[in-house]
Amino acid sequence: MKYYLIAGEASGDLHASHLMKSLKKIDSSADFRFLGGDLMQAVGGTLVRHYREMAYMGFIPVLLHLPAIFRSLRQCKDDIAQWRPDVVILIDYPGFNLKIAKYVHAELHIPVFYYISPKIWAWKEYRIKNIKRDVDQLFSILPFEVPFFEGKHQYPIHYVGNPTADEVRKFKAEYTENYGQFCQRNNLDSRPVIALLAGSRRQEIKDNLPAMIEAAETFDGYQLVLAGAPAIDDDYYAKYIGDLPVRVVHNDTYPLLTHATAALVTSGTATLETALLGTPQVVCYETPLPRIISFLRKRVLKVKYISLVNLIADREVVTELVADTFRVENIRRELALLLPGQSSRERMLQGYDEVWQALGHQVAPDQAAGIMLRLLQKPQGGL
Repeated sequence: MKYYLIAGEASGDLHASHLMKSLKKIDSSADFRFLGGDLMQAVGGTLVRHYREMAYMGFIPVLLHLPAIFRSLRQCKDDIAQWRPDVVILIDYPGFNLKIAKYVHAELHIPVFYYISPKIWAWKEYRIKNIKRDVDQLFSILPFEVPFFEGKHQYPIHYVGNPTADEVRKFKAEYTENYGQFCQRNNLDSRPVIALLAGSRRQEIKDNLPAMIEAAETFDGYQLVLAGAPAIDDDYYAKYIGDLPVRVVHNDTYPLLTHATAALVTSGTATLETALLGTPQVVCYETPLPRIISFLRKRVLKVKYISLVNLIADREVVTELVADTFRVENIRRELALLLPGQSSRERMLQGYDEVWQALGHQVAPDQAAGIMLRLLQKPQGGL
């Protein structure tokens, strides 16, 4: 089979690379062509365009790069039309990918599969019309998306398990390092650790890290350890750390969370990773114009929570300090409640068990690959 995949950012590159590996295991003739990144390229196939050339975040950057975005769209459409794959597999990145889906469905009549479904349950719910019209099969990695798509919108989807749960399970099965060895390897002292996960983008780090440090540095007897993001160098972190006693570790987030007593975490996949690794956390996310954002959040966003932990549990397992509640004194207070001996810590750990149960035990890329190949091997019209 010929598979054309499109991933527009680092997380998509990771998920797509795992899916490609799973497809190769069950389809010896698998041939890949893709817009993606280094991880996908390592699996094999032809990289048409790197996601770094397409990943523009925020209204102003997107506006400034519109000519480049339109050029990428046009080149991608032409490339798919010329290569004529058996299927186009889209990974998240809905602003770009839904436009590709519309073209492929209407003009090329090639099956369109969407892996890592767009988060329209949070906002832009109107996109369901495009999905129903242009996407043949939708693959979800979040269990609460099933009632949203199937119950609310009568659009059947495949819940295939969660890749983050897969990765954490594998890590836990293989990781044997004790706390002393972890500290020695990272040049840390023997004090317990408060972990700081300040996001993967420069703006997130700029907005969140100073307040995180200010809140956590007052806890005597703990050392602060920051999980370095892959694309951020130490010089950038140094602007916000200065002379403060904060150590940065790179490529070691799972071991850091495994050994940390508690963590301050920005919203995103990191909140779920922290929960599955069993580390009590406070979710912190600073926004510009906090009062306006808080107002819009209550009236524009369609969900009660911003963290995956709370969304999956469908209740407040972890405290979320966002917009107008993101203040140093609030972060400090909530962190204190999660230190050893506090009842809030035990309640949170019990809530983490609910999250594990909700996610299930499927290996997401293997499950998705198996369903995809079965669908593609059906007689013409079987989709």
